[in-house]
Amino acid sequence: MMRAVLLLAAAMTLSSCLAGRYMANYALNPTPHGVDDIERTRHKADSLLPGSTAWYDGLKAQGILKDTTIVGYRDFKVHACYVPALDPAKAQGTAIVVHGYGDNHLVFLYLVRMYRDEFNYNVLFPDLQYHGYSEGDHAQMGWYDRLDVEKWIEVAHGIFRDDFMVLHGVSMGGATVMMTSGDPLPDYVRAFVEDCGYSSVFIQFNNNRKESFRFIPPDVLQSASVVTRNRYGWGFWEASSLKQLAKCDRPMLFIHGDADDFVPFDNLQKNFDAKIHGYKEMWAVPGALHANSFAKYPEEYKQRVHDFLEKVRAMQ
Repeated sequence: MMRAVLLLAAAMTLSSCLAGRYMANYALNPTPHGVDDIERTRHKADSLLPGSTAWYDGLKAQGILKDTTIVGYRDFKVHACYVPALDPAKAQGTAIVVHGYGDNHLVFLYLVRMYRDEFNYNVLFPDLQYHGYSEGDHAQMGWYDRLDVEKWIEVAHGIFRDDFMVLHGVSMGGATVMMTSGDPLPDYVRAFVEDCGYSSVFIQFNNNRKESFRFIPPDVLQSASVVTRNRYGWGFWEASSLKQLAKCDRPMLFIHGDADDFVPFDNLQKNFDAKIHGYKEMWAVPGALHANSFAKYPEEYKQRVHDFLEKVRAMQ
């Protein structure tokens, strides 16, 4: 009897380990990715704001928009583009725009254009590891990405020499921005805008499990987290926007569509409440799906971000 119990326990443990390995691979090693996925993301950029890639290609051809590469966290080479403000002599500051899961620097060109052409900001927009032209062995879900973003902060400041910098991210990029906000940062990093970011990697993966893999029990996430820690050095529980927000004392604008069912709308209040220090604003966007707030209300989106940044500037 005891032997049968032990064999059953061993079988269940093995099954959980295999399921955990599958879940870790599924979540952190999506395919296609990187340069193999560039063409899809060019189409996505134009679907979000028509003419975006023609705008990008035109500035690149003129030598105004440039590429740069640095050695990022864990010694992978990481790529970014940067472009000066429309009127460089009167630049209002620098924005770093951070893309989401499975995307790259091209997808959120609508934000790059907003900051450069309408707000007159310099802009740097990176490829996170495993995305676009950056190297990497997995999608870091914002947790280790924040360490690359902190390097990009220094690079952008070295290029543009501004004393006012804002970090703006969408989806996983929003989580990256929130995770970055809790770390020690230079004084010139003045504000953050997060759009539909998740509260933690565990919360997000558990939601994905319930939506797509209801037959998989929650404890498989524990196994997947162990696999991730053994492979890459971090686990799902520590990758928390909430814990980082609790340490953030600089202004932040939180944006989230109330029809978002991918990163559920209740993440907005969780994130907002977690930031207990410093100025904060919230915009619950009526009827907006995931990462759809700009597309649904482009003029209001721009106005709210602009007004928020002007309030932050007045706090100097």
